[in-house]
Amino acid sequence: MGSSLGAEGRAVLGRLALLWALVVPGIQQEIRLSQRSVMVGSAGGAMTMPCQVSRSVNYVHWFRQLEGQAPERLLYLALSKRDVQWDSVLGGDKVSAARGGDGKSCTMSLRKLAKSDEGLYYCAAWDPNLNNMIFGGGTKVFVQDKNLPTDIIPKPTIFLPSINEVNHQQTATYLCLLENFFPDVIKVSWKEKNGNRVLPSQQGNTMKTNNTYMKFSWLTVTENSMKKEHMCIVRLEKNAGGKDQEILFPAVNEVFSPVVATTGPPDDCLQDESEVTDTDFTKVCSRGESEVNNSTKACLKDKNNTVELQLTYNSAYYTYLLLLLKSAVYFVTTFCCVFRRTGVCRDGKSS
Repeated sequence: MGSSLGAEGRAVLGRLALLWALVVPGIQQEIRLSQRSVMVGSAGGAMTMPCQVSRSVNYVHWFRQLEGQAPERLLYLALSKRDVQWDSVLGGDKVSAARGGDGKSCTMSLRKLAKSDEGLYYCAAWDPNLNNMIFGGGTKVFVQDKNLPTDIIPKPTIFLPSINEVNHQQTATYLCLLENFFPDVIKVSWKEKNGNRVLPSQQGNTMKTNNTYMKFSWLTVTENSMKKEHMCIVRLEKNAGGKDQEILFPAVNEVFSPVVATTGPPDDCLQDESEVTDTDFTKVCSRGESEVNNSTKACLKDKNNTVELQLTYNSAYYTYLLLLLKSAVYFVTTFCCVFRRTGVCRDGKSS
């Protein structure tokens, strides 16, 4: 009986050993590489990009992907030897790498930054368990001109709902226009004031204007939410201290509180007391204080001498269409000047 139990026990131990041998390689975690999502440098300056590896590896490779091109390796770093081997893409005077003090992290430095350096930069390492190269999330690099202002965080303009929308559709649309920011990696969300839940909203495209960008987002609320204040939350790499920019929108019921007609001159922004002027157009301001972050003030206009508010999302929508039309006309004009052999670009001369 004991001999039989001993044999059975050895068989069980054998199966457990086999199972352990099969499971242990899979237990070891996959290599993970962490990178900053966005970095901004100045033309002519330098930039150092960090890469954190979850566990020890022998080599870390750095790749660059320019817009419209395939990724190309720039160099690889032997962490144990602190030895760097460059590929033929860039030389040592332009790019270099160094190991971190913990033996698992590393950095890659770019010097003499130029607009041509803008792109995605990836660190990568070989995972022997997966027999595959594992890449980090990539760092999107922007190079700004030296003449750009240092304060290039979004400049917000808020548009409040129209009284027609509130009265006839029982909904209200807030619109937040963000201008003059850099870079274009931006995230906009909406919440109720003092609330934690992100509300469903609409996002416009991010458009380039000269050397900066603009974007708009809008939120439509139902009648049940018109008594609540709402906030437009803006997240940008350049935000001071890495904090989100919070733009406060007043409650709809406060915006359309009773107004008093006066004969005084029109004002351009929200005042402590609501007033309506009977001039070429009417401007309506909400009663009480308008606590809009970043000193943003809202102004609502009426062109029909009634309490109608024209600075709504419709105006921003048409502005967006006009910008697209302007871009299309500019493209067609440039195309004609470059490729047409006759016409305006050659002063009427034929080939």
